[in-house]
Amino acid sequence: MDVALLLAVGLLAQSLGLSLGVPRQRRPSTLYPWRRAPALGRVRRAWVIPPISVSENHKRLPYPLVQIKSDKQPLGSVIYSIQGPGVDEEPQGVFSIDKFTGKVFLNAMLDREKTDRFRLRAFALDRGGATLEEPTDLEIVVVDQNDNRPVFRQEAFMARVLEGAVPGTYVTRAEATDADDPETDNAALRYSILEQGGAQVFSIDEYTGDIRTVQVGLDREVVAVYNLTLQVADMSGDGLTATASAIITLEDINDNAPGFTEDEFFMEVTEAVSGVDVGRLEVEDRDLPGSPNWAARFTILEGDPSGHFTVRTDPKTNEGVLSVVKPLDYERRDQYDLTVAVQNEAPLQAAAPRAQRGRARIHVQVQDVNEAPVFQENPLRTSLPEGALPGTPVATFSAQDPDTQQLQRLSYSKDYDPEDWLEVDGATGWVQTQRVLSPASPFLKDGWYRAIILARDDVSHARLRLRHQVPEGLHRLSLLLRDSGQPPQQREQPLNVTVCRCAQDGVCLPGAAARHAGGAGVSLGALVIMLASIVLLLLLALPVALVTRSRRPSADKGFLHGLQDDLRDNILNYDEQGGGEEDQDAYDINQLRHPAELAALRDPLGRPPLRRDAPLSRVRPQPPRLLPTSPADIADFINDGLEVADSDPSVPPYDTALIYDYEGDGSMAGTLSSILSSLGDEDQDYSYLWAWGPRFARLADLYGPP
Repeated sequence: MDVALLLAVGLLAQSLGLSLGVPRQRRPSTLYPWRRAPALGRVRRAWVIPPISVSENHKRLPYPLVQIKSDKQPLGSVIYSIQGPGVDEEPQGVFSIDKFTGKVFLNAMLDREKTDRFRLRAFALDRGGATLEEPTDLEIVVVDQNDNRPVFRQEAFMARVLEGAVPGTYVTRAEATDADDPETDNAALRYSILEQGGAQVFSIDEYTGDIRTVQVGLDREVVAVYNLTLQVADMSGDGLTATASAIITLEDINDNAPGFTEDEFFMEVTEAVSGVDVGRLEVEDRDLPGSPNWAARFTILEGDPSGHFTVRTDPKTNEGVLSVVKPLDYERRDQYDLTVAVQNEAPLQAAAPRAQRGRARIHVQVQDVNEAPVFQENPLRTSLPEGALPGTPVATFSAQDPDTQQLQRLSYSKDYDPEDWLEVDGATGWVQTQRVLSPASPFLKDGWYRAIILARDDVSHARLRLRHQVPEGLHRLSLLLRDSGQPPQQREQPLNVTVCRCAQDGVCLPGAAARHAGGAGVSLGALVIMLASIVLLLLLALPVALVTRSRRPSADKGFLHGLQDDLRDNILNYDEQGGGEEDQDAYDINQLRHPAELAALRDPLGRPPLRRDAPLSRVRPQPPRLLPTSPADIADFINDGLEVADSDPSVPPYDTALIYDYEGDGSMAGTLSSILSSLGDEDQDYSYLWAWGPRFARLADLYGPP
């Protein structure tokens, strides 16, 4: 059995005497493997078919790949077929064969990254379906093209390196991949750094992507983070490219020594206290805040042989806090000059420069305070015979005042003497009995009587003085007053101090008198401006008052004659607002009622209400009043009624704020409203409303003559 195949091979076909159809040739040749080449004689060769190569992404379709042929039957009587992936298996329809000619075609574009080769089986049958040739393997290799860009494994590569690292220090590796054939240049990658923000501090290996330092002098305090832009390209650097970033953070080392911000610090502290903070020592350190390279540690080198002071570190601010751990004595030493050094928790790098202000001088001024007197012997024990007579000497207490630089007098008194048995001389401290102590006293325990004697000094004031020049004016101070008790009691007292230029007699010179008066005054210039403004306002108000008075209508036009000076439209403040509906001390409104109503409303058997602020002897019944005969008399009627009611001791004054339940049944007088008048607005004269006061001025403007 012989099999004829048309294969895309060169030298092999020539050595076998074959004519093959190969890619990029329009006319495939026919392979007759059963024919013997003249030079080879009758030697039979094994059926070895080399792979057929075809490029991926080939677009001219259908594309002939190869032709197979069998000579067992005449041309046209052999049926050819192929099977396998790409034909009748997924992906189907990629390859096909002409069943009569044996030509194999490519029908779809290939993607090497999905399938890099296809292995098919070729068959030759007669028209009856009988096998003419043994099945033959047909392998199709997909040739790679550079159709994939390289891709970095990360968009950003994060790395850290110590500042001050030597050149060549490994930092990180930037890796990329390429989906193309790694055996070709399509996947031959090359790395480079496009940008690193200034000097060439880092380098990258073009083959491996390793990033290393290339220069000395990496300083975190100058640049803490570097942002590199990386590039990778295939085709050995000439093909497709991709970019990524490398973020390199410099790790801190202790290459900066801490230093004080000042060469000298001045502080104050009171004597006889401990556990208090005196002041703060500010330092600078350029290393990473919060790290051991930044944290400061302080040491007192000189000036405190007795260990009165200590310096601790504030972890938040890195400041040194100077505090007193042993009480100070102003009388022994009133000033301390300390030498303090600062360093970090972590050791300083050998190559790091030393700080210029690694030491500082701290001058501590001790302030004198009034200390309590001290008894040399405490408790003082003495003995007396039982039944000692009054006036028997007991002891003499002698206390000393630690404030040796202050001239003070000591006085003595009793603080605890439950039987009132002893008498103390306040000036000398001499103690004697003042009566006989009963042996049965409950305060005698095992023959001992306990009493407490106090010693007091006389510093009852403090002197305030200026330490340096301050501006003139009022200064508000806050004084802290503290006693010598245990525990001490204290109080904060505000104090206003006026600073001014004083004359020889101690009085402030002109220009500062207002500030001396209390700090809330005004200067002479401001006072003159205020007085001038008041005079100007008075001058402006005088013409207005004259014009207003000249516009008042005559008395015959006023509806309420004489009522202009008695308008009750002012706002007044009273301590008593009345008692509401239950309050019976009301203003007698009957004085304003019609006399005809009074007879019907008055109770012949009742008494008028009494004013609480008037004696009963002054209560007199009010005589009846006559009805006004004309509208012009209404004003007199109201005024007289108000005066009578106000002078009536049986009722409160007319201007008391009260509530009334009864409003009356009306008035015999005509209505005052022009709205109910039958006349038109043009026939009315509203000028008299000006005489009724400010509340009716608006109506006069609306309805009066222009």
